[in-house]
Amino acid sequence: MNVLAFDLETVPDLTGGRRVYGLDGLEDADVSRAMAARRRQETGSEFPRLHLHRVVAVSLAGIVNGRFRVWSLGELDDQEPQLLQRFFDGLDRYVPDLVSWNGNGFDIPVLHHRALIHGLTAPRYWETGDNDRSFRFNNYLNRYHERHTDLMDVLASFQMRGAAPLDEMATLCGLPGKMGMSGSAVADAVANGELEAVRNYCETDVLNTYLLYLRFQHFRGALDETDYSRECDRVAEALAASDRPHLLGFLEAWRGT
Repeated sequence: MNVLAFDLETVPDLTGGRRVYGLDGLEDADVSRAMAARRRQETGSEFPRLHLHRVVAVSLAGIVNGRFRVWSLGELDDQEPQLLQRFFDGLDRYVPDLVSWNGNGFDIPVLHHRALIHGLTAPRYWETGDNDRSFRFNNYLNRYHERHTDLMDVLASFQMRGAAPLDEMATLCGLPGKMGMSGSAVADAVANGELEAVRNYCETDVLNTYLLYLRFQHFRGALDETDYSRECDRVAEALAASDRPHLLGFLEAWRGT
């Protein structure tokens, strides 16, 4: 079975903001300030509406064809439509169980809105049993199905007042938590041409999510103690075999090796 934790990194969609708010002719910095000021007036926060988030990184960690991998989709110069289409094409090809942290509250609606804006296609993702009966009672869209498990949602018993941040839960469970930067620093990093650092940060987030998922599978009895240890060791071995500093740093912070 293929299982993939996924995570997005986004920045405000300045091109979209120009169109939606009539800001043509303004420089990017002025558009960004105008969008932030509008949101502060609306909500007290500068966090954009979900349809105005532009995806700059999609990272995944998990088992594909029996092998553990962690990676980010596409190349550094790929644009948002290419990243999103690669994500949905991967679902068509591998039909993985997806795992996220707050995916239902953020990542999934962002994917929906942005894919629609770009005119993308995702037939397997939207399958609910009309063409494949195995999706009738287990598909990506139903909140309570397991083709997509939003760990934050499940652990909070689907009550937002019970939701916990990924960083804090990871830290409490002995995992590294946030490494390299935070989500609030992504926009500045992208503006400074540091997209690779953003992708690296996103990859450490999905590692935290995947390892929490393994712990959850042990908690619910899907993995016994031996299976859980084996799966954690498989992740550690893959990281140790990597030559990528952020993955080796994650391993060091996790297991001290």
